[in-house]
Amino acid sequence: MKKLLNDPADLVAESLRGVERAHPELRVDHEHRIIYRADAPVSGKVGLLSGGGSGHEPAHAGFIGPGMLDAVCAGEVFTSPVPDQMSEATKNIDGGAGVLHLVWNYTGDVMNFDMAAELAGAETDTEVRAVVINDDVAVQDSLFTAGRRGTGAAVPVEKITGAAAEQGRSLPELADLARRVNDNTRSMGMALTSCTVPAKGSPTFDLPEDEIEIGIGIHGEPGRRRVPLASAKEIAGMLVEPVLADLDFTTGEGVLVFVNGMGATPMLELHLMYAEVAALLDQAGVVPVRSLVGPYVTSLDMAGCSVTLTRFDDEMLRLWDAPVAALGLRWGM
Repeated sequence: MKKLLNDPADLVAESLRGVERAHPELRVDHEHRIIYRADAPVSGKVGLLSGGGSGHEPAHAGFIGPGMLDAVCAGEVFTSPVPDQMSEATKNIDGGAGVLHLVWNYTGDVMNFDMAAELAGAETDTEVRAVVINDDVAVQDSLFTAGRRGTGAAVPVEKITGAAAEQGRSLPELADLARRVNDNTRSMGMALTSCTVPAKGSPTFDLPEDEIEIGIGIHGEPGRRRVPLASAKEIAGMLVEPVLADLDFTTGEGVLVFVNGMGATPMLELHLMYAEVAALLDQAGVVPVRSLVGPYVTSLDMAGCSVTLTRFDDEMLRLWDAPVAALGLRWGM
Protein backbone atom coordinates (compact mmCIF):
# COMPACT_ATOMS: atom_id res chain seq x y z
CA MET A 1 0.00 0.00 0.00
CA LYS A 2 1.32 3.42 -1.04
CA LYS A 3 -0.69 6.33 0.30
CA LEU A 4 -0.06 9.86 1.57
CA LEU A 5 -0.63 9.39 5.28
CA ASN A 6 1.05 9.26 8.66
CA ASP A 7 -0.84 6.76 10.79
CA PRO A 8 -3.97 5.20 9.19
CA ALA A 9 -5.79 5.65 12.50
CA ASP A 10 -5.31 9.43 12.25
CA LEU A 11 -6.20 9.85 8.58
CA VAL A 12 -9.68 11.34 8.97
CA ALA A 13 -8.74 13.66 11.84
CA GLU A 14 -5.66 14.95 10.02
CA SER A 15 -7.59 15.42 6.79
CA LEU A 16 -10.16 17.55 8.64
CA ARG A 17 -7.34 19.76 9.87
CA GLY A 18 -6.34 20.28 6.26
CA VAL A 19 -9.92 21.11 5.28
CA GLU A 20 -10.03 23.76 7.99
CA ARG A 21 -6.74 25.37 6.93
CA ALA A 22 -7.53 25.31 3.21
CA HIS A 23 -11.14 26.50 3.31
CA PRO A 24 -11.94 29.44 5.60
CA GLU A 25 -15.51 29.44 4.26
CA LEU A 26 -16.01 26.26 6.31
CA ARG A 27 -15.92 25.70 10.07
CA VAL A 28 -14.73 22.41 11.56
CA ASP A 29 -15.72 20.97 14.93
CA HIS A 30 -12.84 18.55 15.47
CA GLU A 31 -14.26 17.02 18.63
CA HIS A 32 -17.41 15.85 16.87
CA ARG A 33 -15.94 15.67 13.36
CA ILE A 34 -18.54 17.97 11.88
CA ILE A 35 -17.94 20.42 9.02
CA TYR A 36 -20.24 23.47 8.82
CA ARG A 37 -20.66 26.28 6.37
CA ALA A 38 -19.13 29.23 8.19
CA ASP A 39 -22.41 31.16 8.51
CA ALA A 40 -24.47 28.27 9.91
CA PRO A 41 -27.08 28.39 11.30
CA VAL A 42 -28.79 30.67 8.78
CA SER A 43 -31.75 32.36 10.43
CA GLY A 44 -35.11 31.36 8.98
CA LYS A 45 -33.64 28.73 6.63
CA VAL A 46 -34.13 24.98 6.93
CA GLY A 47 -30.79 23.37 7.75
CA LEU A 48 -29.63 20.54 5.48
CA LEU A 49 -27.46 17.82 7.00
CA SER A 50 -25.84 14.81 5.40
CA GLY A 51 -22.73 12.75 6.04
CA GLY A 52 -21.36 9.26 6.20
CA GLY A 53 -18.13 7.40 6.07
CA SER A 54 -15.04 9.17 4.77
CA GLY A 55 -13.39 7.98 1.57
CA HIS A 56 -15.99 9.27 -0.91
CA GLU A 57 -14.52 12.75 -1.40
CA PRO A 58 -15.60 15.28 -2.51
CA ALA A 59 -18.72 13.76 -0.98
CA HIS A 60 -19.65 14.69 1.65
CA ALA A 61 -17.68 17.79 2.67
CA GLY A 62 -17.43 19.06 -0.90
CA PHE A 63 -21.16 19.71 -0.97
CA ILE A 64 -21.32 22.21 1.91
CA GLY A 65 -22.03 25.85 1.17
CA PRO A 66 -24.64 28.33 -0.05
CA GLY A 67 -27.01 26.51 -2.39
CA MET A 68 -26.26 23.09 -0.96
CA LEU A 69 -25.66 21.58 2.52
CA ASP A 70 -25.24 23.36 5.85
CA ALA A 71 -23.16 20.63 7.50
CA VAL A 72 -21.90 17.07 7.21
CA CYS A 73 -20.75 14.53 9.76
CA ALA A 74 -17.56 12.62 8.95
CA GLY A 75 -17.24 8.99 9.96
CA GLU A 76 -14.12 6.87 9.76
CA VAL A 77 -13.33 5.48 6.31
CA PHE A 78 -16.43 3.67 5.01
CA THR A 79 -17.96 3.80 8.52
CA SER A 80 -21.08 5.69 9.55
CA PRO A 81 -20.79 8.67 11.89
CA VAL A 82 -22.36 8.10 15.31
CA PRO A 83 -25.67 9.55 16.55
CA ASP A 84 -23.98 12.02 18.90
CA GLN A 85 -22.23 13.66 15.92
CA MET A 86 -25.46 13.89 13.95
CA SER A 87 -27.45 15.22 16.89
CA GLU A 88 -24.84 17.90 17.61
CA ALA A 89 -24.84 19.00 13.96
CA THR A 90 -28.64 19.00 13.82
CA LYS A 91 -28.93 21.35 16.78
CA ASN A 92 -26.23 23.68 15.44
CA ILE A 93 -27.74 24.22 11.98
CA ASP A 94 -31.30 24.86 13.09
CA GLY A 95 -32.04 28.45 12.12
CA GLY A 96 -35.58 28.19 13.43
CA ALA A 97 -37.15 26.43 10.45
CA GLY A 98 -36.13 22.85 11.24
CA VAL A 99 -33.55 20.46 9.81
CA LEU A 100 -33.71 17.99 6.93
CA HIS A 101 -31.51 14.91 7.09
CA LEU A 102 -30.45 13.62 3.66
CA VAL A 103 -29.44 10.04 4.39
CA TRP A 104 -27.63 7.69 2.03
CA ASN A 105 -29.21 4.25 2.27
CA TYR A 106 -26.68 2.27 4.25
CA THR A 107 -27.84 0.45 7.36
CA GLY A 108 -25.58 2.24 9.84
CA ASP A 109 -26.31 5.69 8.42
CA VAL A 110 -30.09 5.18 8.42
CA MET A 111 -30.10 3.82 11.99
CA ASN A 112 -27.78 6.50 13.36
CA PHE A 113 -29.55 9.42 11.69
CA ASP A 114 -32.85 8.12 13.08
CA MET A 115 -31.38 7.99 16.59
CA ALA A 116 -29.89 11.44 16.15
CA ALA A 117 -33.26 12.92 15.22
CA GLU A 118 -34.72 11.49 18.42
CA LEU A 119 -31.83 12.88 20.49
CA ALA A 120 -32.06 16.34 18.96
CA GLY A 121 -35.83 16.40 19.39
CA ALA A 122 -35.54 15.40 23.04
CA GLU A 123 -32.93 18.04 23.84
CA THR A 124 -34.36 20.94 21.84
CA ASP A 125 -37.55 21.83 19.96
CA THR A 126 -35.84 21.26 16.59
CA GLU A 127 -38.18 19.71 14.03
CA VAL A 128 -36.39 17.06 11.98
CA ARG A 129 -37.40 15.18 8.87
CA ALA A 130 -35.38 12.64 6.88
CA VAL A 131 -35.24 11.51 3.27
CA VAL A 132 -33.36 8.33 2.34
CA ILE A 133 -31.41 8.33 -0.93
CA ASN A 134 -31.63 4.94 -2.68
CA ASP A 135 -30.97 5.14 -6.41
CA ASP A 136 -28.70 2.15 -7.20
CA VAL A 137 -30.39 -0.32 -9.56
CA ALA A 138 -27.61 -2.91 -9.24
CA VAL A 139 -29.06 -4.72 -6.24
CA GLN A 140 -32.26 -4.63 -4.24
CA ASP A 141 -30.49 -5.53 -1.00
CA SER A 142 -26.84 -5.91 -0.01
CA LEU A 143 -24.69 -6.59 3.02
CA PHE A 144 -24.80 -2.84 3.74
CA THR A 145 -28.47 -1.99 3.03
CA ALA A 146 -32.10 -2.92 3.24
CA GLY A 147 -33.25 -1.95 -0.22
CA ARG A 148 -31.26 -0.08 -2.84
CA ARG A 149 -27.98 1.63 -2.03
CA GLY A 150 -27.56 5.38 -2.08
CA THR A 151 -25.00 6.49 -4.67
CA GLY A 152 -24.91 9.21 -7.33
CA ALA A 153 -28.42 10.54 -6.61
CA ALA A 154 -26.97 12.34 -3.60
CA VAL A 155 -25.54 15.01 -5.90
CA PRO A 156 -28.80 16.12 -7.58
CA VAL A 157 -30.81 15.57 -4.38
CA GLU A 158 -28.48 17.75 -2.30
CA LYS A 159 -28.00 20.38 -5.04
CA ILE A 160 -31.68 20.80 -5.91
CA THR A 161 -32.90 20.67 -2.32
CA GLY A 162 -30.16 23.05 -1.27
CA ALA A 163 -31.21 25.60 -3.89
CA ALA A 164 -34.80 25.39 -2.68
CA ALA A 165 -33.70 25.83 0.94
CA GLU A 166 -31.91 29.06 -0.01
CA GLN A 167 -35.27 30.33 -1.29
CA GLY A 168 -36.74 29.90 2.17
CA ARG A 169 -39.00 26.94 1.50
CA SER A 170 -40.48 25.04 4.42
CA LEU A 171 -39.27 21.76 5.86
CA PRO A 172 -42.21 19.71 4.48
CA GLU A 173 -41.74 21.26 1.03
CA LEU A 174 -38.04 20.43 1.02
CA ALA A 175 -38.61 16.86 2.17
CA ASP A 176 -41.16 16.34 -0.63
CA LEU A 177 -38.77 17.84 -3.18
CA ALA A 178 -35.83 15.66 -2.05
CA ARG A 179 -38.00 12.55 -2.35
CA ARG A 180 -39.12 13.62 -5.82
CA VAL A 181 -35.55 14.05 -7.04
CA ASN A 182 -34.53 10.71 -5.54
CA ASP A 183 -37.54 8.93 -7.06
CA ASN A 184 -36.60 10.30 -10.50
CA THR A 185 -32.96 9.18 -10.29
CA ARG A 186 -31.30 5.84 -11.05
CA SER A 187 -27.62 4.77 -10.99
CA MET A 188 -25.36 1.88 -11.89
CA GLY A 189 -21.60 1.53 -11.30
CA MET A 190 -18.65 -0.66 -12.21
CA ALA A 191 -15.09 -1.28 -11.04
CA LEU A 192 -11.88 -1.89 -12.95
CA THR A 193 -9.95 -2.34 -9.69
CA SER A 194 -10.67 -2.66 -6.00
CA CYS A 195 -10.01 0.13 -3.54
CA THR A 196 -7.59 -0.17 -0.63
CA VAL A 197 -8.85 0.90 2.79
CA PRO A 198 -5.86 2.34 4.70
CA ALA A 199 -6.63 0.49 7.93
CA LYS A 200 -6.68 -2.81 6.04
CA GLY A 201 -3.66 -2.10 3.85
CA SER A 202 -4.68 -4.41 1.00
CA PRO A 203 -7.39 -4.42 -1.69
CA THR A 204 -10.94 -4.90 -0.44
CA PHE A 205 -11.61 -7.62 -3.00
CA ASP A 206 -9.63 -9.56 -5.57
CA LEU A 207 -10.32 -8.55 -9.17
CA PRO A 208 -8.12 -10.22 -11.81
CA GLU A 209 -6.52 -8.04 -14.48
CA ASP A 210 -8.77 -9.44 -17.20
CA GLU A 211 -12.09 -9.00 -15.32
CA ILE A 212 -14.36 -6.15 -14.20
CA GLU A 213 -17.15 -5.96 -11.62
CA ILE A 214 -20.53 -4.67 -12.81
CA GLY A 215 -22.88 -3.14 -10.25
CA ILE A 216 -20.46 -2.40 -7.41
CA GLY A 217 -21.30 -0.13 -4.49
CA ILE A 218 -19.22 2.81 -3.34
CA HIS A 219 -17.61 0.73 -0.58
CA GLY A 220 -16.55 -2.01 -2.96
CA GLU A 221 -19.61 -4.16 -2.30
CA PRO A 222 -20.16 -6.83 -4.93
CA GLY A 223 -22.54 -6.10 -7.75
CA ARG A 224 -24.56 -8.04 -10.25
CA ARG A 225 -21.79 -10.00 -11.94
CA ARG A 226 -18.12 -10.24 -12.80
CA VAL A 227 -17.37 -10.22 -16.52
CA PRO A 228 -14.34 -10.21 -18.81
CA LEU A 229 -12.72 -6.83 -19.47
CA ALA A 230 -14.66 -5.13 -22.26
CA SER A 231 -14.51 -1.97 -24.37
CA ALA A 232 -15.82 1.34 -23.08
CA LYS A 233 -18.74 1.09 -25.48
CA GLU A 234 -19.69 -2.33 -24.12
CA ILE A 235 -19.31 -1.20 -20.52
CA ALA A 236 -21.52 1.83 -21.17
CA GLY A 237 -24.23 -0.53 -22.36
CA MET A 238 -23.90 -2.65 -19.22
CA LEU A 239 -24.50 0.48 -17.10
CA VAL A 240 -27.09 2.35 -19.15
CA GLU A 241 -29.39 -0.53 -20.12
CA PRO A 242 -30.42 -1.53 -16.58
CA VAL A 243 -30.96 2.14 -15.66
CA LEU A 244 -33.24 2.71 -18.64
CA ALA A 245 -35.07 -0.55 -17.91
CA ASP A 246 -35.88 0.64 -14.39
CA LEU A 247 -37.46 4.04 -15.16
CA ASP A 248 -38.88 5.77 -18.24
CA PHE A 249 -36.47 8.64 -18.94
CA THR A 250 -38.17 9.72 -22.19
CA THR A 251 -40.77 11.78 -20.30
CA GLY A 252 -40.32 15.09 -18.49
CA GLU A 253 -38.19 18.04 -19.49
CA GLY A 254 -34.99 16.16 -20.16
CA VAL A 255 -32.34 14.37 -18.14
CA LEU A 256 -29.26 15.16 -16.08
CA VAL A 257 -26.54 12.77 -17.23
CA PHE A 258 -23.92 12.28 -14.53
CA VAL A 259 -20.83 10.17 -15.28
CA ASN A 260 -19.00 9.76 -12.00
CA GLY A 261 -15.43 8.63 -11.44
CA MET A 262 -14.76 6.23 -8.58
CA GLY A 263 -11.50 7.89 -7.53
CA ALA A 264 -8.71 6.64 -9.77
CA THR A 265 -10.19 7.08 -13.24
CA PRO A 266 -8.81 10.03 -15.25
CA MET A 267 -11.07 12.62 -16.85
CA LEU A 268 -9.77 11.50 -20.25
CA GLU A 269 -11.55 8.17 -19.75
CA LEU A 270 -14.62 9.66 -18.06
CA HIS A 271 -15.31 11.96 -21.00
CA LEU A 272 -14.88 9.02 -23.35
CA MET A 273 -17.46 7.16 -21.26
CA TYR A 274 -19.79 10.16 -21.39
CA ALA A 275 -19.67 10.09 -25.20
CA GLU A 276 -20.61 6.39 -25.21
CA VAL A 277 -23.40 6.95 -22.67
CA ALA A 278 -24.77 9.91 -24.64
CA ALA A 279 -24.82 7.84 -27.85
CA LEU A 280 -26.89 5.15 -26.13
CA LEU A 281 -29.29 7.76 -24.76
CA ASP A 282 -29.70 9.23 -28.26
CA GLN A 283 -30.69 5.79 -29.54
CA ALA A 284 -33.20 5.40 -26.68
CA GLY A 285 -34.82 8.81 -27.27
CA VAL A 286 -33.58 10.22 -23.95
CA VAL A 287 -32.73 13.93 -24.07
CA PRO A 288 -29.77 15.13 -21.96
CA VAL A 289 -30.33 18.74 -20.88
CA ARG A 290 -27.55 18.95 -18.29
CA SER A 291 -24.33 17.01 -17.76
CA LEU A 292 -21.89 16.39 -14.95
CA VAL A 293 -18.62 14.52 -15.46
CA GLY A 294 -15.97 13.85 -12.85
CA PRO A 295 -15.13 12.24 -9.51
CA TYR A 296 -17.90 13.39 -7.17
CA VAL A 297 -18.88 10.24 -5.23
CA THR A 298 -15.72 8.17 -5.03
CA SER A 299 -14.46 5.00 -3.39
CA LEU A 300 -10.93 5.96 -2.32
CA ASP A 301 -8.59 4.78 -5.08
CA MET A 302 -10.97 2.52 -6.98
CA ALA A 303 -10.77 2.71 -10.77
CA GLY A 304 -14.15 2.63 -12.45
CA CYS A 305 -17.22 4.76 -12.97
CA SER A 306 -20.93 5.03 -12.45
CA VAL A 307 -23.77 6.46 -14.52
CA THR A 308 -26.59 8.41 -12.89
CA LEU A 309 -29.64 9.72 -14.73
CA THR A 310 -32.11 12.17 -13.19
CA ARG A 311 -35.39 12.90 -14.93
CA PHE A 312 -36.00 16.64 -14.62
CA ASP A 313 -39.23 18.59 -14.47
CA ASP A 314 -39.19 22.36 -15.00
CA GLU A 315 -38.74 23.14 -11.31
CA MET A 316 -35.91 20.65 -10.80
CA LEU A 317 -34.08 22.06 -13.83
CA ARG A 318 -34.36 25.63 -12.53
CA LEU A 319 -33.12 24.60 -9.09
CA TRP A 320 -30.20 22.64 -10.58
CA ASP A 321 -29.15 25.80 -12.44
CA ALA A 322 -29.45 28.01 -9.34
CA PRO A 323 -26.22 29.38 -7.83
CA VAL A 324 -24.11 27.10 -5.64
CA ALA A 325 -20.82 27.74 -3.82
CA ALA A 326 -19.56 24.42 -2.48
CA LEU A 327 -16.09 22.93 -2.90
CA GLY A 328 -17.34 20.21 -5.22
CA LEU A 329 -19.94 22.22 -7.16
CA ARG A 330 -19.70 25.92 -7.92
CA TRP A 331 -21.55 28.00 -10.47
CA GLY A 332 -23.64 31.16 -10.72
CA MET A 333 -21.78 32.91 -7.88
